Amino acid sequence: MRADPSKAQLKSPNADNRYEVTTDDLPLSCPTPAMHLWNSHPRVYLAVEATGSAKCPYCGALFVLKDQAAA
Repeated sequence: MRADPSKAQLKSPNADNRYEVTTDDLPLSCPTPAMHLWNSHPRVYLAVEATGSAKCPYCGALFVLKDQAAA
């Protein structure tokens, strides 16, 4: 059985404790669409626009909005 090439670029979920995101990543969810979902927690959407950062209630990952001033 051959691996699905569309899945080859996915990152491991919860691999880092801090992620920098941009407005292009909004709406923001953890795990992000670029992460595998099968071995992670349920997807939760995070409101990062108001404060410039948000912490995932499941895994504790911190998401920081890099271009908040431009938003």
